Amino acid sequence: MIKDIVQETRAKMEKAVDSLVEDLRGIRTGRASPALVERLPVEYYGTMTPLNQVATISAPEPRLLTIRPWEASTIPAIEKAILKSDLGLTPTNDGKLVRLAIPRLSEERREDLIKRVGRRIEEAKVAIRNIRREGNDDLKEFEEEKMISEDQLHRGLDQVQELTDEYVERIDEIGARKEAEIREV
Repeated sequence: MIKDIVQETRAKMEKAVDSLVEDLRGIRTGRASPALVERLPVEYYGTMTPLNQVATISAPEPRLLTIRPWEASTIPAIEKAILKSDLGLTPTNDGKLVRLAIPRLSEERREDLIKRVGRRIEEAKVAIRNIRREGNDDLKEFEEEKMISEDQLHRGLDQVQELTDEYVERIDEIGARKEAEIREV
């Protein structure tokens, strides 16, 4: 039973970290990355659809993204989605292809992005702590129902805390890497 709770807690924490990584991929750094725009919602036949489902996105140069829509009629919707996003990029098109030049980040913009990363890191840590609380509550409930002993409860609580420490450390490492990418000139 304790093993099941610990495994379930680990799975939830893993999902929280995966969500963090996915969110951070969308935060702009100094170089072009398709992940920057692939999840932008584009209106496609009346439905909001992620950009990567209506176009091919590539980075032919370190500071350039190209977006080749599968249907040329979606170019205006793609441009509108990019302009509405908080990326601060201006698209250009030639009728077949949308180009996004990625300018160098100003120091002020870097600091703003680092603050955003910090907020997202803190949200992920809160999620991990909430998952820990849920696991601990489940263990305590088992102990109250006499399904596990007090010693087993304490061992389980220790295991859940070790998991929490491990995942908080991973989140800090992920945040430090993203900060370093943003600071890179």
